[in-house]
Amino acid sequence: MPKSLENKNLPRDVFLYLLSIIALVSVAISFGTILFQYINYYFPDIVSDPYGAPFQYTVQMRSALAALIVFFPVYVWIVKFLKKDISANPEKRELKIRKWLLYLTLFASGLAIIIDLIFLLNNFLEGELTLRFALKVLSVLFIAGSIFYYYLNELREAKNVNEGRLKAFSWFIVAVVIASVVAAFFLIGSPMKQRLIKLDERRVNDLQYIQSQVVSYWQSKEKLPQTLDEMRNDITGVSVPVDPQTGSAYGYEVLGNLKFSLCADFATKSGDVPGGYPKYRYSVPAPDYLLGNATWDHEAGKICFERTIDPEIIKPFEKPIR
Repeated sequence: MPKSLENKNLPRDVFLYLLSIIALVSVAISFGTILFQYINYYFPDIVSDPYGAPFQYTVQMRSALAALIVFFPVYVWIVKFLKKDISANPEKRELKIRKWLLYLTLFASGLAIIIDLIFLLNNFLEGELTLRFALKVLSVLFIAGSIFYYYLNELREAKNVNEGRLKAFSWFIVAVVIASVVAAFFLIGSPMKQRLIKLDERRVNDLQYIQSQVVSYWQSKEKLPQTLDEMRNDITGVSVPVDPQTGSAYGYEVLGNLKFSLCADFATKSGDVPGGYPKYRYSVPAPDYLLGNATWDHEAGKICFERTIDPEIIKPFEKPIR
């Protein structure tokens, strides 16, 4: 190693280049996942996604969005730091470790792209919608092309690199990533919106539990409880949940010998996605576990659900013979 490169923080450079590889791969994967979920969401395919349940796309998008928000600023900072360092120490451009790690970056990103293309081609051969397949391929090619264009320029001699064009290209990529993050928030909603949705999901779960306990009470005593407190039982461990946000009791009313109602105050409409559902919503009739049990669909506000026990289907417990 030339003396001019001695004591130039070589260990630090190795660490930063390795970290940049990890950050770059994470950014590429998370950004690609967001693009793929956009395509899946707005271009449903009955072959690949027979039920087309929107929540499965938004869940994956949230995970990818979290990774992108963390790794992208880290990657940008590292790249800027390394560029400033090379400007101050031009001889570092010739470091073998730098070139090895840059080639490793190209190799890792290229390998990821190849795997994605194989996966996409496999889906295409299985009958995935042609337009959706084409959009995903374009997404992969955009990510791959951007990485290769940038790092191939990094590997060139400084005199052969158009710094102005490379800088403009870098800002374009930053703008695209920021735009994807903003658009993702419009689709999945703000953290506050997600919290309200989760609270409503908890309310539905509570009502389902209370309903099962009311039915169990009727099976045991062949009558409905007049109040929810009648079902409390320390021995069997039966308790009555309350609203997770306000702590108030859920509404309950006996409407007949076999009929009752359960009420709750909901903050959102069931199935409410901030970006709105595409027109299809479900490609084909979906099972209850994907529909979220449609019998509990609700609007925002106070909603009551009337339930009637059918004694021919739900029979009382057999009494022990004494």
